[in-house]
Amino acid sequence: MTNTNNRTVDAGRTALQRAAQAVGVVFLLVGILGFIPGITSNYDSMMFAGHQSDALLLGIFQVSILHNIVHLLFGVAGLAMARTVSGARTYLLGGGVVYAILWIYGLIIDQDSAANFVPVNSADNWLHFLLAVGMIALALLLGRDRRTATNRA
Repeated sequence: MTNTNNRTVDAGRTALQRAAQAVGVVFLLVGILGFIPGITSNYDSMMFAGHQSDALLLGIFQVSILHNIVHLLFGVAGLAMARTVSGARTYLLGGGVVYAILWIYGLIIDQDSAANFVPVNSADNWLHFLLAVGMIALALLLGRDRRTATNRA
């Protein structure tokens, strides 16, 4: 990053790329926080996967080791894909679609069944909905400037 006339410039990155980068950083932080006792309540009951994990990130969102690893990997993917405009658009749009599918999945499965292997609870379901809407909106709204996108792809 350089400073020009008291304005920070992010090495020529588009708003779309910066958004994908920010989303990636948030997912990395969430993945890390999921492994910190105190920030994750019932930490000692965390399982690798499955609905039996009683660990709750921020006391709200059900997590497991697998869930935290997925957040970490999703964060790394966001940072890597934010390097190009097309990668950033793909990350936000594709990630939004994945979260929309996870939201629907979370609504239709029995949360006490083996099908809830991630695991998810009602708070996770609605967070997945917000992530889906937000990521798709960022991809569509910030990816509209085709002139800029084709110059930096």
